Amino acid sequence: MIKTSRLLLLLIMISLFTGCSRLLFYPYKTHVRTPKQLGLTYTDISVITRDGIKIHGWLLPAQGTLKGSIYFLHGNAENVSTHIMSVEWLPEQGYQVFMIDYRGFGLSEGEPALPDVFMDIEAGFDWLFAHSDNKPLFLLGQSLGASLGLFFAGTQPTVKNQLAGVISDSSFTRYNDIVRHAASTTWLTWPLQYPASWLMAYPYDPIDVIDRIAPTPLLIVHGTADTIIPFEHGQRLYEKAGEPKQFLKTDGGHIQTFMRPEHRLNVLAFLNRITTKHD
Repeated sequence: MIKTSRLLLLLIMISLFTGCSRLLFYPYKTHVRTPKQLGLTYTDISVITRDGIKIHGWLLPAQGTLKGSIYFLHGNAENVSTHIMSVEWLPEQGYQVFMIDYRGFGLSEGEPALPDVFMDIEAGFDWLFAHSDNKPLFLLGQSLGASLGLFFAGTQPTVKNQLAGVISDSSFTRYNDIVRHAASTTWLTWPLQYPASWLMAYPYDPIDVIDRIAPTPLLIVHGTADTIIPFEHGQRLYEKAGEPKQFLKTDGGHIQTFMRPEHRLNVLAFLNRITTKHD
């Protein structure tokens, strides 16, 4: 499979001529693993969006007493089967996880594009809220999924009020910021960084709405070794966010947070602190 850095460079080259939002998404249809292969119980879930698209997801039930629910939004490439390792540890901690594939990814119908994917996120969220058993509901996004999740929570007052907390791992500030950064990393694309960023300007930038998530608790996670979405993006998002907020600085690369047990414990502490208050 193509690495994320190569995907971004390809995006830059083509976006100069198209500016098409579909270039933000790199879906992969085949599942490379299932939760069962990881020793997890799961259920295939299908939800229908407002425009009639069938979206597929996996529900990973909590082991033991249910503490809360996690709505997981993955990054711009592949599908739930390649991103499951970021959340496979949560059911053992008492949290059920619902992870969806955006349209065009995995078993989901349609073709991915902005702003259509927000209808996918909405449909999945509504389903999980209806099956959360009145326990706290959290949104956890990584990379593009974090950016989409921040915008979704920041622009939907009802959603914000239904969320007990939001976790953003490796989000970017603006679409044109991340395209400009990617273009600046090689001599071949360096001259294209500003033309490409102008064409990739969208009105869905998380930094413009992140302050509206307050007073829902917010945890921003970012690695200092992230070469895909630089650490400064996380810092800028944190500065713009309202209280209560928390910043988890790691020394890892892009979406490598949950590879380290100590980072899992930090995120778990954020979740447990909130769920305890709801008991």
